[in-house]
Amino acid sequence: MTHIDDSEIAGGHPELAGRRSNQKLRTRAAVVAAARELMRGGGEVTMPAVARAALVSEATAYRYFPDLSSLLREAFAGLLPDPAEAMAPLAGCADPVRRIEHATRFLLGHVLSYQGAVRALVSGALTRRDGVQLRAGLRFGLIDGALAPLGRGTDPEALAALKRDLALVVSAEALFNLIDLCGLPPHEAVDSAVHAARALTRAALDAGLGPSVSGS
Repeated sequence: MTHIDDSEIAGGHPELAGRRSNQKLRTRAAVVAAARELMRGGGEVTMPAVARAALVSEATAYRYFPDLSSLLREAFAGLLPDPAEAMAPLAGCADPVRRIEHATRFLLGHVLSYQGAVRALVSGALTRRDGVQLRAGLRFGLIDGALAPLGRGTDPEALAALKRDLALVVSAEALFNLIDLCGLPPHEAVDSAVHAARALTRAALDAGLGPSVSGS
């Protein structure tokens, strides 16, 4: 297949091709910026709404992003701290129970802040694995960071089992189930997930996974 670049389309005028390329970059950036603005509002995020906010047609938005999930993945880039930054406030705390509480509140608090966009990613992940991997990266990074003090000497199979159990409750899906199916207000749903994460971690410690910390 013959490749035709912008300079050929522009009749051999590289300056015209350059202006067109710059316009494409500006349009793409406008679409991403519009998506981020809608995401920060926490409401529903759709491609038509993003296109309207970016002052472009829906067809133009789809020209740059084949689906809403791909746009949201790019829009999310750089918005959230990485797991190490998120766990920094508890750098001096070695209690896995307190640390998993912090990690759970951090993740689910941000899920609520960007609820519309996260729900769209969850929906998109039913047919694509990309959205799952994006959210799972932060989730498992936080769980790993929370349990880091367990360190060496911990049964690796037991630790892996705890991490799998925690992944069920330290998640957007769990939060949405508590809100949508159980009818809990958002703050109570977060508290319920935090309680479950603490209970799982405490039970694992009491079963001999690692040193138990009093006063938790």
